[in-house]
Amino acid sequence: MTDAVDCAYCGCDVTVHDPVYVRENGSEGAVPYCNYGCLSAHIEEEGLAVGTTCSIDG
Repeated sequence: MTDAVDCAYCGCDVTVHDPVYVRENGSEGAVPYCNYGCLSAHIEEEGLAVGTTCSIDG
């Protein structure tokens, strides 16, 4: 039996990397990614940041 946890983006075992876990509002479990690179690639490919903005008053 293995304790491997697959990255949601690339499928590699996150336990051999510096993993990042993401939990969306209301979700029960966290989604694993190998590192910020896989998370960033997922965000880019899915267009998850499209239409989002940060505003700085100044």
